[in-house]
Amino acid sequence: MKQRPVLIIMAKQPLPGRTKTRLCPPLTLEEATLLSEGMLRDTLALTRRVPGIEVVLGIDSPGSEAYFRGLAPDLRQLPQGDGPLGERLAHVSEAAFADGAPAVGVMSSDSPSLPPSYLGRAFALLEEYDLSIGPCEDGGYYMAALRQSAPRLFREVTMSTPHVLHDTLERAAELGLRTALLPAWYDIDTAADLERLRNDPAPLRYTRPLLPRL
Repeated sequence: MKQRPVLIIMAKQPLPGRTKTRLCPPLTLEEATLLSEGMLRDTLALTRRVPGIEVVLGIDSPGSEAYFRGLAPDLRQLPQGDGPLGERLAHVSEAAFADGAPAVGVMSSDSPSLPPSYLGRAFALLEEYDLSIGPCEDGGYYMAALRQSAPRLFREVTMSTPHVLHDTLERAAELGLRTALLPAWYDIDTAADLERLRNDPAPLRYTRPLLPRL
């Protein structure tokens, strides 16, 4: 049976003090935890609307397996491993390719209102390109998809800076990867981002009921 492209959600178990801490304040640690779980659930929901792919959870710490089995019992889990984010992205993408995936995408749960069509487009572009990448408006990216393993693309870029996208595109050019850009979107890191999410018409089944309380 032909394997499907793999989309890995880099997931962190929502716990006070571990998730969405950049929003504290104005949120309390408990509110940030609720928001994080709602966003993760909505991200899972949007990825399930993308045909022809396998969604995999990249889990960030030993001991969280049971939580994620309860959240999505039908999804395979991949441990992210140790180290900074770039190292962990390299680890999960290499593991998926080693398991036979014809293409691998990685994404966070920070853009729960992302149109699912963008994700489908990311994999469709790999018929012509080696890399497709979805820019975030803050200088990062909401997803990257590859049709061949390229761990240096992640390991040799310092993540969580305003120039992650720029540095990633530079590294892709050095590696000779033909790159296509997806439409830009936004992620939720600040109070202004949260206000934007309040006004977003996307169907946010899990996050929207929380927003009046935050």
